[in-house]
Amino acid sequence: MSTAAPSAAAPSAAAPPQRRARSDASPFVDLSRAEWSALRERTPLTLTAAEVEELRGLGDVIDLDEVRDVYLPLARLLDLYVGAVHGLRGALNTFLGDAGTGQGAQRGTPFVIGVAGSVAVGKSTVARLLRALLARPRTAPGGAAGDGPPRVELVTTDGFLLPNAELRRRGLMSRKGFPESYDRRALTRFVADVKAGREEVTAPVYSHLIYDIVPGETLTVRRPDILIVEGLNVLQPALPGKDGRTRLALADYFDFSVYVDARTEDIERWYLDRFRKLRETAFQDPSSYFRRYTQVSEEEALDYARGIWRTINLPNLEQNIAPTRGRASLILRKGPDHTVQRLSLRKL
Repeated sequence: MSTAAPSAAAPSAAAPPQRRARSDASPFVDLSRAEWSALRERTPLTLTAAEVEELRGLGDVIDLDEVRDVYLPLARLLDLYVGAVHGLRGALNTFLGDAGTGQGAQRGTPFVIGVAGSVAVGKSTVARLLRALLARPRTAPGGAAGDGPPRVELVTTDGFLLPNAELRRRGLMSRKGFPESYDRRALTRFVADVKAGREEVTAPVYSHLIYDIVPGETLTVRRPDILIVEGLNVLQPALPGKDGRTRLALADYFDFSVYVDARTEDIERWYLDRFRKLRETAFQDPSSYFRRYTQVSEEEALDYARGIWRTINLPNLEQNIAPTRGRASLILRKGPDHTVQRLSLRKL
């Protein structure tokens, strides 16, 4: 059903696309790829094919057409959101007047974006593309130089996984990636501190090579204009504390969130394809936690990967990740070829 008012004029080739609500009661507007692409207006494409190649994840299929059709409109929308937040901040400061002096009312805080989705669905590529596009220099109306590029930081929640030794102690190694395998309090505190405008906030660093937290290594975030937080469970609602009281969830600090979606059978195929490619590349490193899977036949290695999918990744997707999809501001729906086919944008 269209959410736009019907026009009395005859339609023309330049008429804007009709936007369809998923249902009368849906909080989302459903858009085809073509309809979404038309919303980018004159947003310039500042990335080259080589830069896109560097940003995409292993096994992810993305090219300049995908960036132009899907991610430029998203970057434009996010620019509008950031501008609207700045306007609201000015209104708040006007309202507070002298009462806000010395209480931080005049100081901007980062715009926080969450990116969620399954293992192997391509959310890391989405997050990296958004960082690259949002960090580009702004242009003023008419093509003149605008404000300087904003400071954009990207943090993955992998750094807040409990160290393997702690996961073993708690009997959680077979549930790595499930919500309980993270230091959720530290993760939420990290984003809360960044959102509050602290000068420096540090996060642990995770290595996919050693499959563990890197001891003594940290990532420092220094008052970004935009913070992107990417991870499996970033849209999880808050769990009650031991006292029964509900706490703030990580997503409560997000100004905008993206859920990368696809059919389960497609994600499984992408996961296995990625495992096969990693076996030929990163797993060959003598330091790799998974090097042992290069010492067996491909069939044996893929049997292991299917077992991991069935016992860990699929249950986590079905029980914890997919149920949070409806909490996102925008849902990107991928087709079997890894390209975005449809999008659902939350109404305001």
